[in-house]
Order: sequence, then C-alpha cells, then structure tokens
Amino acid sequence: MSVRILALVGSLRAGSTNRQLAEAAAKHAPEGVEIALFEGLGDIPFYNEDIDAEGSVPEAATRLREAARGADAFLLFSPEYNGTIPAVLKNGIDWLSRPYGAGAFGGKPVAVVGTAFGQFGGVWAQDEVRKAVGIAGGKVLEDAKLSIPSSVTRFAETHPADDAEVAAQLTEVVARLHGTVGATA
Repeated sequence: MSVRILALVGSLRAGSTNRQLAEAAAKHAPEGVEIALFEGLGDIPFYNEDIDAEGSVPEAATRLREAARGADAFLLFSPEYNGTIPAVLKNGIDWLSRPYGAGAFGGKPVAVVGTAFGQFGGVWAQDEVRKAVGIAGGKVLEDAKLSIPSSVTRFAETHPADDAEVAAQLTEVVARLHGTVGATA
C-alpha cells in the first residue's frame, strides 16, 4: 500500500535546519512512502472565521486543506521560537482544524519532530504542536518523537540527510507513521 505523508515545516527561512530535516525524511522514506513537503504556509493569512466561509476562503488556505485531505498521515517539523510553537505552524494547524468536527486531520496519524539551537532540540514547541494537533483531530503518535539539539552546530557542515544517525531516526519515525495508516480509523 502506497502511503502519502504531508510534511509541514514550521520555519520559513530558506536555510532552515527543520526544512533540511524534512528533505532528509523525504530522501530516506521507506519504499511505498511518499513525503510531500507543503510549500506556502507563509502565504496563508492568520485564521479568521470571517474569511473561512464559502466563497471567502483564501486560495492558500484552500491549497493547504486540499493537500491535507489527500494525505494519509502528517509529519510536522517544529523549531522552537521563544520556548513555543512557531506562529506559521500553529496557523496551519488552525486552518486544518476547521470546519469544526470535519477538519483535515480527521483521525489521521501525526508525528512531530524537529531540531532547534538549544540543548533540548525544541521539545517544548514539539509538545505544544502535539497538543494542538491532537485537539484539532489528529491521531498523535506519542512514541514517534525526534528532537535534535544544537542544530546550528550539528548541521553547520552536514545536511541532515547525510547524518547517518539522523537518517536512521527519521526513517524509524516515518516507518511508525506508515505502520499506523489504516490502523487509526
């Protein structure tokens, strides 16, 4: 069974180590798994119920929802900004949580990983992402975690895809996601 995993990256910076981590996950995905990186989180306006009405939904939000509905699972990459979740990632989760009771996460498996400059690798932010996604209807895999500390130095000269330890850990997370698709319904 082919599985499509939608990756959302909570950093907009072109050289983001979390984006590089997402690229590494896509590169090392097991056979039968496609990881699609969503482009355009930064184009989506902040969630506002006034514009989330038929005929008013911004095109960027519609693209996100369509990509999410076509996914079997989600892999979210979160850095840590001031001890918490980046606004752009939280905004994406908010858009995907609606319409209430029928959001795009809809019981699909979700894993949250990431890297950050600090010594804990962004665990606070990643815990907040898990909380938000769970409330939004996703089936959060609590045993599929990866927090990589000291991103600026660890990946200064090595792309995460070329770090054997990181590649193995990402592959394990993706394999857990793959294994839960269909089992969460």
